[in-house]
Formats: sequence, structure tokens, C-alpha cells
Amino acid sequence: MELLGSLVSAVSLPVSCGSRVVIHMSHAGSRRAARLSHAALPCTQQKPEPIPSSKMSMVHTTIEENFLEGTLHFLSEFVSCKHCPSKDIVSYLVRGILLNSHRGEILKDTYMLLMKIQMLHPASTGTVGWDWTLLKYTMEDEEKPPGRLLFLEYVVQTLEDDLQQNLRLHLLQKSIAKKVLSCDMCFSNVKDVVEWLVAAVTGVGFCQPQEQPRGTTNSSAEALSVSPRVMLLLQRMLSIAVEVDRSPNCSSCKIADVIFPYILNIPLRSQREAFLNTMDSQLLRCKVLELMFQHSCEVPTNMPLSLAKILYFLSHSVLLQYQGSTAWDTLLPVPEQVTHTLPFAHCLLPPMFSLAGHLRSALSERMDLIIKKAKPKLQDDDHITQLDIHLNMENFLSRLQQVLGEEPFPLQIKEKVQMLQELLLIVTPAPGRQSASNTDETKDPI
Repeated sequence: MELLGSLVSAVSLPVSCGSRVVIHMSHAGSRRAARLSHAALPCTQQKPEPIPSSKMSMVHTTIEENFLEGTLHFLSEFVSCKHCPSKDIVSYLVRGILLNSHRGEILKDTYMLLMKIQMLHPASTGTVGWDWTLLKYTMEDEEKPPGRLLFLEYVVQTLEDDLQQNLRLHLLQKSIAKKVLSCDMCFSNVKDVVEWLVAAVTGVGFCQPQEQPRGTTNSSAEALSVSPRVMLLLQRMLSIAVEVDRSPNCSSCKIADVIFPYILNIPLRSQREAFLNTMDSQLLRCKVLELMFQHSCEVPTNMPLSLAKILYFLSHSVLLQYQGSTAWDTLLPVPEQVTHTLPFAHCLLPPMFSLAGHLRSALSERMDLIIKKAKPKLQDDDHITQLDIHLNMENFLSRLQQVLGEEPFPLQIKEKVQMLQELLLIVTPAPGRQSASNTDETKDPI
């Protein structure tokens, strides 16, 4: 199944640990940016100076005459390692051209110039050419300016670069992300990102959870076809929001509490899967899964998120059935929960656990833990047996069949349950290997 394959591929990637710097671009100009990235690195040898006034007078003349091509040409020539544009000029490029031009070539050249400036002279809180008010207005503008995606690409790149720079200096409190995406200082901005993400997934606007229209299908396919890059960028912003404060664990809990009502009200399964599958933060994904488990169980449990909790969910989940639906649509919310336990189970595989277990630590501390090869301890609830897995799976499948009655068992559900069982068996040693696994935690059971 294509969805299942994409899930396994996604969770096979290394867990984010603060080492990623470049945001990949899907725009046609990305190849040019890639070439720039090798030749134009941040200038660290000497402090850059402003572009000389004699040259800037030529730029200002083109701006006064609204000669956009001339403005972009001169600035592209004048920006170098030694000379950087002022904050006002960067702001003009963003507000005056990128978000105000309908010509594709102008938009592309403006974006490439902004990326060149960003690579040579990365933005900081004192030089960044955008603010949250501008971003919020642009994302919620019903006219959807043509440069909106390029602007969002640029915004996320500035956030990412500045976060990495301040992480190296152990100064995350001075980062742009701390100023605009901190759950401690400006949580309303994080809520904005969640709303934009829901809008990108559903294509129905920026509604509150309780106002979300249900059963709307006409715009969903179009939204998913034109918005995948927007979803990935917004998910990266949520991941940054998780990481920038002192306690990623607390931040992820707060964000998950905001996300969960939206997930319940997103009308289509494909949309909910798109929302969850594109999550960039493994920790946030786990927190959302935990809320989904609690919501779907007849008797909620205080058990921490663990392998045993997955089995508890299988045994106690509520199997809902709606009249007039096909078999694949009747079993809600089971198929989604089963599907999305896969990333969590995979994160607990021994080769990944040394990374995943540190996600609750502050970003500034995590690299030290990984370098020291510090191993987080397994919880008691992570010690399950293969017999536990088989019994819970059999019980789960039996309950599903009772709901379906005489209808054939949906192949999609069967495949997902089988995949989940295989993953759980991978992380659970066979009875004869139980003692060996306890003495050698670093051994790869795969």
C-alpha cells in the first residue's frame, strides 16, 4: 500500500537532532539556489560593510522609477561577502516585490536574490526583513498572492539558519524563532501555524475547530494537490516551535492539545493522514498519538506512551460504525490509529532509540547527549512479550470482524495490522533471546 510505504520510508529517516540546516526547495529556481549554496557561504572572516552609498543611489533610483528589473540587477551585482544590504532594502524586496508582483520571472529573481543575501549574510533578530504581522496577513490573505509560497520558503529558511547559528553559540534565547515561535512567549503565533496547516490540508479556510465544515469534498483534492510544500514548511515551523524553548516535552504537549481538536474535525481520512504523515517532529507526533489513544479507548489509561500502551489501545479501542458507509469507512478511528502507531513503534527500535529517547531534552543539550552516546533507559511498559502481541492482535482482529459482520475484511486494514504486528515483533525479543537482549541493549535485533 502506497501510504504504508511512505510511512515506513518517513520514519526510517534519522530523527531530527538539530543538525539539519538547509530547507529543500521544490521551486524551479532550487537548482540555481543549490549551485549558489556551494559557492556562496556565510561570510565569517570579517564584518560586512553596507553597500557603498554611490551604488545604493543607483538602486534607489530604480526603486523610485519602479524599475524592478533594474533594482534586482543592481542589488545582485552589489551584494557580496564584503557588502550587505540594509534591513530596509531586504524588507522592500519582500514587501515591495515578492509579495506585490504578479510576474513569474520577477518573483523568481527576487526569491533568488533573497536567498543569496540569506546565504551570504544570514538574518538575525536585528536584520530580518519580515515580521509575524506580515506573515499572518500573507497566509490569511484571501487573494493568495503568487509569491506566498516563495515567501514562506524564505521565512522558514531564515528561521532554520538563525536557529542553527544560535544553537552553535548556545544562544537560542536570541534567535528569531524564540521571538516568533516560542510556546512560552508567543503561543498565539504557534496556534496560527496550526490553523494555516489545517487550511492547507482541507482547503476550506481558517476556521475554528468547532466551525470546521464536515463532509466537504469538492476542494480537498485540489488543496492536497497544490499545497504539499506548504504543509511541509508549516510542519517544519511547528517542529521549530517544539525545539526552541527549554522544554520540548512541555512545548509538544501544548501544541498537541491545540492540534487534536482540529484532527477530530478534519472531514476526510486522506486529509487527516496527510496532516499526520507530514509531521516533522517525532516528539509532537507521539504526543498527538497519545491523545488519539486516550480519546479512542473505552477506559483511558494513565500508562505512559510505550509499547504496552499500543497493545492496550488494540484491546480497548472503540470501534465506531456509521450507517451507509463502506467497510473501509466504518472502522473509525481504528485504521488511522493503527496506521500511525507505526512511526512510534519504529522510533523505539534499538538503533533509533538512542536518538528518539533524547527528544524530550532541550535542543542545546541533545547534541551533547548524542555525542556522549548516552542511552535513555527503557520504561517498564516497553517490556512486552511476543505472546502479548499475538493475543492482543487476535483479540483486535476478532473485534473488527464482529463490527464488520458478514462483510469481507478490508485489505487495507489487514495490511496495516500485519505491518504493526511485524514491527512490534521486531522490537520484542523471542523468549530464548530475552536474557541476551537485557545484557546487550546495543545489539540490533533486525
